[in-house]
Formats: sequence, structure tokens, C-alpha cells
Amino acid sequence: MSERLEFKAAFTVDDAGTITGIAWPFGSPDRVGDVIEKGAFASPEVLPMLFAHDQGQVIGIWDQIEETPDGLTVKGRLLVDDVERAREVRAMIRTKAVSGLSIGFRTKAAKPRQRGRTITALDLHEISVVAVPSHPGAQITSVKAADGTADHKETILENEAELEVKNDPVISPEDLKALKADVATIKAKLNRPTAANNNHPAPANDNEQKAFADYLRSGEVDRKALTVANDAPGYVLAPEETSGEFIRNLVEFSPVRGIADVRSTGSHTIILPKRLTVTNAKWKGEAVVSEASEPTFDQMEFSVKEATTHVDVGNWLIEDASHNVEAEIRLALAEDFGAKEGLAFVNGSTSVEPKGFMAEAGITNSLNGHATNLSADALIKLMYSLPGVYRNRGTWAMNGTTLAVIRTLKDGNGNYLWQPSYQAGQPETILGRPVVELLDMPDVAANAFPIIFGDFKAGYRIYDRIELQVRPNPYLLATEGMIRFHARRRVGAGVVRTDVFRKLKMATA
Repeated sequence: MSERLEFKAAFTVDDAGTITGIAWPFGSPDRVGDVIEKGAFASPEVLPMLFAHDQGQVIGIWDQIEETPDGLTVKGRLLVDDVERAREVRAMIRTKAVSGLSIGFRTKAAKPRQRGRTITALDLHEISVVAVPSHPGAQITSVKAADGTADHKETILENEAELEVKNDPVISPEDLKALKADVATIKAKLNRPTAANNNHPAPANDNEQKAFADYLRSGEVDRKALTVANDAPGYVLAPEETSGEFIRNLVEFSPVRGIADVRSTGSHTIILPKRLTVTNAKWKGEAVVSEASEPTFDQMEFSVKEATTHVDVGNWLIEDASHNVEAEIRLALAEDFGAKEGLAFVNGSTSVEPKGFMAEAGITNSLNGHATNLSADALIKLMYSLPGVYRNRGTWAMNGTTLAVIRTLKDGNGNYLWQPSYQAGQPETILGRPVVELLDMPDVAANAFPIIFGDFKAGYRIYDRIELQVRPNPYLLATEGMIRFHARRRVGAGVVRTDVFRKLKMATA
């Protein structure tokens, strides 16, 4: 029987490529019920850092691995100076296209639980950067500046962890041997002097570069390595140089996931019980019979939606390009899907997309008192119309244009409603509550709803069913010399509590 390599999860990154995080939190199970006890990990001092458990994508090295009271704490380095894929992964982490770590291991000892297992001994073989951490407690712990001085804390909410990787591949002894060889090579490269680790990847036309340098020194032409003009034997064409970066367009999306309640689901439909009324207790005298209460209940249903697309790319482009075209396609798809789901979370109203909170008709409106000019008094009234328990956990949401207008508003005492953040990691505030810029919110206009305030954690729910999947199909268009990349994402969302929100309507009545 072959042993199976299992994946569990997640983490941080900085400009220089340093990653720190907790690969496995102790004291709680993952989504399938597995618990790994402290003391179970057996690992070498150094492990390879892979992307999505792909042994062909070694992007760095883990050189600090230890068990702490919080969990398996790790620190490593992305090879951002030497590996283009490592720079791409760093970009995906910053846009939150990927948000976790996942450990690859073989179980040595485990005992069953009511749900899942308690693993008491395992051999750790690798730790990958993934989009799908299995343990909901996996989190990014810090992001450092390029010079390593400013330690800016950034926390990835545990609910942003997605589903566990289920298709645990079998790893052969030859693969393990190859991974160890990769680690040794990476260690040797990292230990070289700084000048050797520059930002320019090794040129693909190395022979041409050497031959050209010899020609400059001696005047002798190696015709096998350099191109000589047929009509002018004395002229030598210098080798081409290609930049190691892609020029990318800006992709923005509303960061609703950062303020909503994000969960995972294993079904296409989620049914939530809902209480409509409470019991009706009454004061009574001695020996007086109590009256019965009849609270009423109902249920609400959320459906998981699906977004899809595909990209056709020529075989020659993938084979002959000096850059990782497939990685760039995956990054573009991640950005596109992130923007589309962010728009749906705000304004989604059709039957085929998640329902946005701005499309929820049950949320109470508060009138601005003017059709086009924002009123400071209206914002104060809107905020205090919300019950205190939700008001004290509330967040303002609006787009940048509206936020720019609010920055000029003052209360009756001449104090600005908007207050800047004076501490790193702390948000800007309006009337003492944080504000989040959601670019998909409406602009200030007559009868529009440019502002919403409320407790998003209690009121808006996101259910992840399937993470972003990108699967190449080399056979469908093989006769045309093309590869089709299929991409899909399944997620559902909607308002679970309308009473925790208030929307501002630009109108007088």
C-alpha cells in the first residue's frame, strides 16, 4: 500500500519575500475534524516552499520551523530576487488571491475521533503557499517593509480560509529526493554574496551573451552562437534582452470579505433557521397561573452560485515565451474573479449571482434631507437609529467619491466627522466608527443610496463552496495548436439580518 501525502493548513509576506505564519494552529480541528497534537511534528530543519503543492514550482525555502503554544510557527523566504514565480506569488498574496499555507505530511500515528482523527505523530515533508488553507484558524501574522524595519501587522480573518485540498497526491521516493536536491540548491544560492542575488534572471540566451562578450574583447566571432549579417560579414547582431516583468493593468475590487462573515459549505444550498418573535413573559402575583408564549420561527435559504470563463492560449506562446505565461493567466483570472464577486457582494440582484447587501429591500432607509448635498446631521441620525449593540460594532461603507465629500463635513461644533488613522493598522473613522471604501457603492445622486452603516459580521454572510479552479485542457483544441484554461468559482452570499443595517437615501421624502 502506498503512503499518501496529506495537506493541511496558512500565514505573511513582505517586499523582500520574508513569510511568517502559523501553518497549523493547535487546540482546534480543521474542517474535516482532524486535530494535530502538539509534539506530533517531525521535520528537518529546512523544508522547501512550494506553490499549491506543485513540486515543479519551488518558490522559496522554510528555514525556521518550531512548535509554539499557538501552533506550528514557520518563517521562510520567497526567492523574489531569483524566481519570477515567487514574485508573482507575492503579488497574489497582496491582492488576497491566495491567503494561506498548507502542510504536506505523512501520518505515522493517529486515533479516530467522533469526527475526523487525532494525529499524534507525522513526518512533515513540505509547506506550500495556497489559496485554500484547511484549518479555519490559519492566519497571516505580519507584513514587513522591504528594509525589514517597519513591522506592519496585518491579520487575515480566519473566515477567509477556504476549503481543504482533498485530492492528496501520492509522493514517490524519487520525488522526495528531487525536493531535497532543490532545497540544497536554494540554500547554496541564498548563501552567495548579495551581488549574486540581483533582480535580473539568468538570460535564456546565455551562449549568445558569452559569445558577444568574447567578440567585444577579441574581435573573433563565434558564428554558431551569434548572428552575422549576410550582407555585411563585419557586423554582428548583439543578443536581445527581454525584461523579466509583465506590465499589468490595475484591477480593483470591493474588499467585502474583510468585513463580512465568511464561511465554507459542502452543499449547493444553505438553510438557516430564523426566529421571528420572542417569548412573552409577564409579571404576576402569587398563585396566579402563568400564560404560555408562542414564539414563531421561519427559515431562510441561500443558494451557491457559479462564475465561469475560459482562456485559449497557443502552444507556441506557452512553450517559447521567456516568461511563465500560465502563471500570468492564473493571476489575471484570480483578479477578474475577485472583482466580479466583490461587485456581486455589493450590488448583486439577479438570480445567477450572490445577492448583494445594497439589493436587499428589507434594510431600513434613512433620509438625507437633500437630494444631492450630503448632510452631517443625517449621518448622525442614521448611525444612532441603529440599536446600540450593532452600532458599537458598526462599519461605514461607501466609495471613494462619497468619502471625499464626507471628509469636508463638520458637526454643529465645527469638528470634522471624518478622522484620520494615527496608528498603523487602524482604519479611518467617521463619528468614531471605521469606514471601508467599497468602489462598487453608488455615487451621491438624487434617490441613490451612497452610504450603508451596520454590523456586517452579524448581518452579511458569504458561503464558499469551491475555490477558484483553473484547469488546463490540452486536448479540446489540440488540432488548432491551442490550450484552453477553464476557470470556475462557486460562492453564495446574502443578508441574514436586515435589522443590523441602515442605508442613507439621497432624498427628502
